[in-house]
Amino acid sequence: MTRLRLSDCFDPAGERFGIPTYPWRHVPADLGLATRRQLRVRGLRPGGQDVAAQILRPRRKREPLTAYLYRLDLARPVRPMTPGMWRAHDAMMRARRTCPECRRDAGYVIPPTLGICVSCADAPWLAA
Repeated sequence: MTRLRLSDCFDPAGERFGIPTYPWRHVPADLGLATRRQLRVRGLRPGGQDVAAQILRPRRKREPLTAYLYRLDLARPVRPMTPGMWRAHDAMMRARRTCPECRRDAGYVIPPTLGICVSCADAPWLAA
């Protein structure tokens, strides 16, 4: 594993990595590129397009972090949630809120570290 420096991550022609590569926080704004999260904030999705460029962030003793960039002009609007998707989402969230010990809806997502609702975790009869 070779350690990358910030200067090693600058490859706008794509000669070294195969696609244009920029260091973290150094992508020119006039290129019209965005990450998936940046697209989502704008109400867009990649829409099947290929990766246009990448961002590399060097780290010590580990592989660099990679973020892929997509073209804004080829991005498509996010698909709206259908009634079936909303039902599936509600069922999934209901399962995450239901305590396996007391079988009640806790009103919040059960912490995975506890595995049961806070009321059951604090109950004196469960302490051994």
